[in-house]
Amino acid sequence: MAKHRTDATKKEADGDTFLAQLGDRVRVLRARRGMSRKVLARQSKVSERYLAQLELGKGNCSIVLLRRIAKAMSVPVSELVDDRPEREVEHLLLEQFLDRLSPAERAEARDVLLSHFGGPTNEDRRGRIALIGLRGGGKSTLGKLLAEKLEAPFIELDREIEKISGMALSEIFEMFGQPTFRRLEREALEKALVDHPRFVLATGGSLVTEAATYELLLTSCMTVWVRTGPDQHMNRVIEQGDLRPMAENAKAMDDLVSILKSREPLYAKADRVIDTEGKKPEQSLRELITMIDYPKPVTERRIA
Repeated sequence: MAKHRTDATKKEADGDTFLAQLGDRVRVLRARRGMSRKVLARQSKVSERYLAQLELGKGNCSIVLLRRIAKAMSVPVSELVDDRPEREVEHLLLEQFLDRLSPAERAEARDVLLSHFGGPTNEDRRGRIALIGLRGGGKSTLGKLLAEKLEAPFIELDREIEKISGMALSEIFEMFGQPTFRRLEREALEKALVDHPRFVLATGGSLVTEAATYELLLTSCMTVWVRTGPDQHMNRVIEQGDLRPMAENAKAMDDLVSILKSREPLYAKADRVIDTEGKKPEQSLRELITMIDYPKPVTERRIA
């Protein structure tokens, strides 16, 4: 019972802190724009009294009202609810500049920044092959074969997370939730990059949804999207012993298609794409080897 009270108290404190930050952000942005509270109230159609409560950190604002307040100040809602420390002016200006560029120009700008500010060399990236994609695409099977062929270590990131935590993935999610898993995932990737100048890495399917970790992967490794069709994904997951997709199979397939569709733009950032549908692992291996320019093996430097 005491633990439940402690958890409830902590959640309440977190909520109070967030509301205080939200109030400060509204007040600062309003002042920056030279808007009185009365003017903001009129233009947002939110009462001045409610705005005063909000700025004091005592107003639990609905998303609809918050959107009206943000629109009246000409800022995105995300800028109000961002609970990170306020970003410096240079960060904000750079963000606006990048928003004006076309997708192709932003990709070019990213390459320029990486080369100028000490990103990994192409040689370093070519020695680290990272396989991304949804579960059931063939990452682990193909990764093991590729590592053996290239005489490089094979690393499954999920297994490294379990080593670091001393817990199964299911236990991590159940006991600590998504934030702890994402932190451990980042730690496991960073450790692999420090420990091995060369490797073949199979990532978890959802790593691409964590922007900071995915950015590190893209800049440090040659990434390959291992893709296949939804039916193949489902069948391979079941073959691996996970029978959960058999329950409400139609809904499970709908969910799978939805996940694939939502992640496609993220997976498409990979350097290479290989489709494994209807192919034997050996055939996919041959195709993969022809599409990567892998450096000659060097003595593995292991860090004690």
